[in-house]
Amino acid sequence: MRWLAIVLLVVIVLLQHPLWLGKGGWLRVWEVDRQLQEQKETNQTLELRNAGLDAEVRDLKQGYDAIEERARFELGMVKQGEVFVQIPDKPTGDKAPTPLPPVKPAGTPPPPPGKPATAASAPVRPARP
Repeated sequence: MRWLAIVLLVVIVLLQHPLWLGKGGWLRVWEVDRQLQEQKETNQTLELRNAGLDAEVRDLKQGYDAIEERARFELGMVKQGEVFVQIPDKPTGDKAPTPLPPVKPAGTPPPPPGKPATAASAPVRPARP
């Protein structure tokens, strides 16, 4: 009787092993289910993005307002007769703006031969009439 119980226990373990740890076992099913949920979430995010892109494409095909907005903000274009005014941001912190080098008047002689020409000492050509 004792041998029969041991044999039945071994048979049950051998039958349960593929169910829990085999190729199509419960552990694999749980892992695939988790991957499926992640993929559904990713798909939902991508569907929202695609819907936004689709709406933008339809707007660009039908109306000129979206095209004008893109031209203004992304390409910096202005309409004919408009004046573009850009106000720079104030410098932040205690960092002062760098001053520009002084400009020499026209007709200033070139620097001596051993000294390299800089932006401030470069000769300036007079304007032609």
